[in-house]
Amino acid sequence: MSEHDFTMPEAIAEAKRCLNCKVPQCKKGCPVSNDIPDWIHELSMGNLGNAMAIINAKSNLPAVCGRVCAHERQCEGNCVLGKKGAHINIGKLERFVSDFDTAMNLTREKLVRKDRGRVAVIGSGPAGLTIAGELARKGVAVEIFEMEREAGGVLMFGIPEYRLPKDVVKKEIAKIEQLGVTIHCNTTVGCDLTVDDLFNCGFDAIFMGTGTGKPKRLEIPGGDLWGVRQAIYFLRRVSLFNAGYIGRDEVPVKEGDRVFVIGGGNTAMDAARTAVRLGAGEVTVLYHREIDTMTALRAEYDDAVAEGVKFRWNSSVKEIHDNDGILNEIVVETNGVAAPEPAQKVIMAVGNAPASRIVSTTEGIEVDEKGYVITREFPYGMTTRKGVFAGGDVTNRPATVVHAMQDAQKVADGMLRYLDAIKLLETIEGDEGVS
Repeated sequence: MSEHDFTMPEAIAEAKRCLNCKVPQCKKGCPVSNDIPDWIHELSMGNLGNAMAIINAKSNLPAVCGRVCAHERQCEGNCVLGKKGAHINIGKLERFVSDFDTAMNLTREKLVRKDRGRVAVIGSGPAGLTIAGELARKGVAVEIFEMEREAGGVLMFGIPEYRLPKDVVKKEIAKIEQLGVTIHCNTTVGCDLTVDDLFNCGFDAIFMGTGTGKPKRLEIPGGDLWGVRQAIYFLRRVSLFNAGYIGRDEVPVKEGDRVFVIGGGNTAMDAARTAVRLGAGEVTVLYHREIDTMTALRAEYDDAVAEGVKFRWNSSVKEIHDNDGILNEIVVETNGVAAPEPAQKVIMAVGNAPASRIVSTTEGIEVDEKGYVITREFPYGMTTRKGVFAGGDVTNRPATVVHAMQDAQKVADGMLRYLDAIKLLETIEGDEGVS
């Protein structure tokens, strides 16, 4: 148990503070409409099994959401007690309930007969795992195809250990597997096999939850030097090192490095704080606007400052210099004044775009001018290729883990409508053949 976690008496005492509002603003603030007052009320009476059942009805990844959701902008930010500066610690309570449920093995869901169709899910990030859980609970046989050696996507390789312990992610994934979901790792759709191959294997529908794995770049002189790394690449290397898959020498940031992080989102905060943990000599975040326009959570910024990360506002990198191919200096412009500064590493956290691996190997899937997959409203989430659905970051809708889950839940409903329609047509055609 972390020092930041509730004990049982503390959790129940905190739950008892909830007013159980008739019109709960906290629920309105939750992207997946979690029935927050209901499960908190059960917790307040010590009914943890009931609390978990209520949470599971709306969330497939509660232990994850309890840790990485933007609570201050969502549920907790809308709690009526927040007006008095004492909102219910909803995220911490959700984390407590889900962790206790896992530790005590309270929830053992009955396996539903899988007779509603077969679905292949490409990618095992938040969207893919949510789709798998939603469909498996409703009678669909689901198989996930993941390119990495472990499932979890951004949860495993994009969010640092200090924010989201990988053991927690593995346990959440294990619960989804217990619903009858099969996961194939080290399998890249678009390389090892195609969407057409999956249809030929007998899948009725396919879900693309591949996220945005292609980092955006800043086109500046020196931007292709070895010491310049993308944040998602950097965070992935650190996760691989922590898991024992690679050595410390394969992680870009070395002890004592002077590191500059470009960006103002949560990924930039993750990269900066991770660099500090790796022993960087100095870490500075450069953001081209003011602090109030950052997309990062204020709590993440505050924690970064507390850990020694420096911030420079209205600042951008104009050039990156090297000495015999080794990065040694950057030119930073702050409020219109440019000056050189020594540096060993530059980490870019300026956004990502969807990879084209699947689209380029599949006919009929259209994308917009930025490469995001185009989907329809009915059935929700279907692409321009019949039977192929998409959701999450690859469609340019969500921005966080819980928003990807929210979108995936809507896509799951669309896929169920599609699968049921297929079954109905097969039944009608079968009856006509008999007659």
